[in-house]
Amino acid sequence: MEDPQHNYQDATRSELTTCLEQQRAAYHANPNPNLEQRKKDLHTLKNMLSENREAIVTAISEDYGNRSRHETMLAEVIMVLDGFNFAMKHLKKWMKIQKREIEFTLYPGAKNRVIPQPLGVVGVIVPWNFPVQLAFTPLTYIFAAGNCAMVKMSENSRHLSRLLIKLMPDYFPSEKLSFFEETGSVGIQFSQLPFDHLLFTGSGATGKAVMASAAKTLTPVTLELGGKSPAVIAPDYPLKKAVERIMFAKLFNAGQICVNVDYVFVPEDRIDEFVDIAKAWVNKHCPDINSPDYTSIIDQKAFERLNEALTDASQHGATLVNLAEGQVSTAGLRKMPPHLVLNPSDDMILLQREIFGPIMPVIPYKEQQAVLDYINKRDRPLAFYPFTNDRSLQSFYLDHVMSGGVCVNDALLHPGQHDLPFGGVGPSGMGHYHGYEGFVTFSKLRPVFYQAGFSALKFLAPPYGKLANRMLNMILKRKL
Repeated sequence: MEDPQHNYQDATRSELTTCLEQQRAAYHANPNPNLEQRKKDLHTLKNMLSENREAIVTAISEDYGNRSRHETMLAEVIMVLDGFNFAMKHLKKWMKIQKREIEFTLYPGAKNRVIPQPLGVVGVIVPWNFPVQLAFTPLTYIFAAGNCAMVKMSENSRHLSRLLIKLMPDYFPSEKLSFFEETGSVGIQFSQLPFDHLLFTGSGATGKAVMASAAKTLTPVTLELGGKSPAVIAPDYPLKKAVERIMFAKLFNAGQICVNVDYVFVPEDRIDEFVDIAKAWVNKHCPDINSPDYTSIIDQKAFERLNEALTDASQHGATLVNLAEGQVSTAGLRKMPPHLVLNPSDDMILLQREIFGPIMPVIPYKEQQAVLDYINKRDRPLAFYPFTNDRSLQSFYLDHVMSGGVCVNDALLHPGQHDLPFGGVGPSGMGHYHGYEGFVTFSKLRPVFYQAGFSALKFLAPPYGKLANRMLNMILKRKL
């Protein structure tokens, strides 16, 4: 008897391969779209999102169980639309052929140029936490660079995936842009395809598997991973302002953000004050965790993982502070009350893995060197958040803590700056996109040398004699 699962996987693989072949054929038919065509593609992408934004917001909320509409509009719809506008404004400049210096000793009249050209077909693997932003922002730069794209959505984004698959043919032919739903094995097969570039956003463990698959076809990869991004509040910085900004970031999307503050260093003599300010902030801004304004944890498995991490912390001696004490999630909504974890230790799960939820370990410190020692003994984070108005201390932290990106005196805001590249370093990722760097990532900056009508190299052809010796000596003297 035939295995229906095996047949389904074969059909999926065939569908993916066929789409890749069709997109590659479309690329070869028009390998370098002009400025007008690229802007048209960006306008179409913008129209698709703008015209269907309410349906998209609803689909994302259905995938979460409850996703704050305001958070989706701010972090997904508005941010992506702003990115479209930024790319269209700067695209003509990005596409310009670059002049480069030439060695005139041997090549008088010749010239060097760098020509940005499309790579071809780009694959994008999208996580569930910001599915529109992390699909459409890469597509902005993929299309700006003149490529075609295949996008694989998360298994936790079923409603959104099906909506996009239904809508997209009204805006783009499949040979330009195709979306795929995760049905169990699509991600593995997708990462094995010989794309011209592959962008993955997700966990470090899955990123390793994606990179290993891509290596078999020598597909270049950009990995946007996560990690444990720290914040440190310096003694000079107003504590109330720091707590307000950190709590806003920590509870946005219920903490399910790869660049979120994972833990915070607080001067040891101000821990109690930190706790009091945090309680007051939550009481004011999150009076009811069952409100539509407070986002659910994505699924039951993640909800249980967070509760187990809190239990583990308590068993290892931590003090748990429920900032929404007395509030309980309505059945089925998976609302996690925000927690502070005091007196955390390295043997706790919360300090070993990325938290990805509304839980904040608070680490007391005396000296800034202790902060450096703690952070630098661990994997390089995706983001770093120093809070200080002291310029010399800002420089000290920037010089001594390496991270993917930095936001000084706030959190989360740097990925929203379209003219800044976004990316990790080491275990938190490799490569960049956003802004000009996004255009470069999905382009081949192709070096081209144009020879002049006359070339002095003909005097250096063998058999070598006195003329060749004189020419070499003359060149050598100019170089010494």
